[in-house]
Amino acid sequence: MSYTEQEIEQLGEFYQDQLLKDTVPFWFPRSYDTEHGGFLLMRDRDGSLIDDDKAVWIQGRATWLLATLYNTVEKKQEWLDGAKLGYEFLINHCFDSDGQMFFHVTRDGNPIRKRRYFFSETFAVMALAAYAKAIGSEQIAQQARRIFGKCIEYATIPDLLPPKFTSTRPSKGIGVPMIMINTAQQLRDTIGDTRCDGWINKWINEIERDFVKDDIRCVMEQVAPDGCIIDHVDGRTLNPGHAIEGAWFILHEAKYRNNDPHLIKLGCRMLDYMWERGWDNEYGGILYYRDVYSKPVQEYWQDMKFWWPHNEAIIATLLAYTITGYGKYAQWHKMVHDYAYTNFHDEKHGEWFGYLHRDGTIAQPAKGNLFKGPFHLPRQEWYCMQLLKSI
Repeated sequence: MSYTEQEIEQLGEFYQDQLLKDTVPFWFPRSYDTEHGGFLLMRDRDGSLIDDDKAVWIQGRATWLLATLYNTVEKKQEWLDGAKLGYEFLINHCFDSDGQMFFHVTRDGNPIRKRRYFFSETFAVMALAAYAKAIGSEQIAQQARRIFGKCIEYATIPDLLPPKFTSTRPSKGIGVPMIMINTAQQLRDTIGDTRCDGWINKWINEIERDFVKDDIRCVMEQVAPDGCIIDHVDGRTLNPGHAIEGAWFILHEAKYRNNDPHLIKLGCRMLDYMWERGWDNEYGGILYYRDVYSKPVQEYWQDMKFWWPHNEAIIATLLAYTITGYGKYAQWHKMVHDYAYTNFHDEKHGEWFGYLHRDGTIAQPAKGNLFKGPFHLPRQEWYCMQLLKSI
């Protein structure tokens, strides 16, 4: 199939309306914490608060969203005020004395937990860069660049962060090069940094060399340091939605580089392989985990449908279609779009449910927790709106 010009226009209007009239109003301004700073994002189906703790990486994501809306959609003071709340909370409460960020803090910013990964830092880079652009602050831009440099160190210097596992069975995950590609892209697009292009090249090369397995048509979630498959339960576990997210990061880079043919081919291969692995032909939607050799998966939620893989697949399929014109990507986009907005979207209260059973029934109704907040869905709607406007 293919989309007509009218359908493209209607899709763009749909994503814009969902973003600005449904998704963003669910979160803001009700989530602004004007007493302690930052955002109160752990919310029930109707938007009522279920917990006032704060996940640091989602504080960064929400700050990025508000600053990005201000930079790209409308110079709305409410969004800028919210981004300021997020920025100040991140800087004042979310860094430990060793420079590493916390993962989970109380409402007033007292630390509860740190994690062994540095995703809080990557989202802080994106947040600070977008906010620096919004207010024209070179000082905050330099803060973003400094934290980006620290992320590079975390990503490249072994044992700089405490290891999660022993050295018995060494491995590495696709998550680090993926998030660093996107962090560098956001930094480059907002305030600029001369390091970005070179590091993006390195991380894309690592993904292509070590994680994309053309012989068995898949993208691994983790591999041995030399790229070999680790034939144990954890090593065999695939996360189709995560790899599809990585695919659109690479397709975005291809578009940035004047439709670089090599990157288009790489991104489309990743999308193709993991759509085949992840799409549920019986019930629709994207399964959360699969085993590379079709063996049983350890995690009990392996066949559930989580919200965010569908957001990433909506972006990836639409981006692949607009770049290549291939009809299968339009078909896949329609399939995942229709499934997601039918099953995840809450018509009564707005936003999306986060977790469905395999058959599409709601597993639990909360809209916000330590892992779900205003990011994957509004980013998808914002990105697709911008993409469709551009064509």
